[in-house]
Amino acid sequence: MAGTTVSDGGAVETSFVEAMVRSGVAEESEQMRAAVDLVRASMGQSKIAVFRRLFAGNEMLAARANDEFEAAYARAVDGGGVAPMPGATGAFAELREMGMKICLTTGFAPPTRDRILDALRWHTLVDLVLSPSDAGRGRPSPDMILTAVVRLEVEAVDEVAVAGDTVSDLLSGTRAGAGVVAGVLTGAHGRAELEAAPHTHILDSIADLPAVLRL
Repeated sequence: MAGTTVSDGGAVETSFVEAMVRSGVAEESEQMRAAVDLVRASMGQSKIAVFRRLFAGNEMLAARANDEFEAAYARAVDGGGVAPMPGATGAFAELREMGMKICLTTGFAPPTRDRILDALRWHTLVDLVLSPSDAGRGRPSPDMILTAVVRLEVEAVDEVAVAGDTVSDLLSGTRAGAGVVAGVLTGAHGRAELEAAPHTHILDSIADLPAVLRL
């Protein structure tokens, strides 16, 4: 979602920083700089999993920081901080016209994910939305994609197209066996990072996906 179909003005990173500060990490510290580097590298992954890595497996601290992150991001959403990525809504309409089913996957917990959908009024534009807790594991594992295959009654995994702005998106799509695995250049990771990961296409934006699937 964020970075591929949803524009949030960098609210993911700022919410992570706020959560870390509220967890006792000084904003200008080396620990914070290392945390931000990890957050950028792990964009697209389950947020609670990232906090577990940051707090070295301390479940209590990780859970508390994740709650702080979710609250900070919710404030950003409620303050009008999210919007459709240019071309996203039109891409949804084109894909529907082509007879395709649409699933949005995210590293956000379900309450945050649903808050975004409410803010954008997207509930009727997509067929399914999934968070890591709905599937078992988050990216880069293939679980959310395979869960979507089952729930949407897709006949074969190679009929699936996965598009995302992070290396984790491309890894999960490849591991699931998707026929199209497209990196999108509107989010966390740039062209060099996406091209270094397994993929079938690199797109300037999600708006380019329908044309790829018509070929």
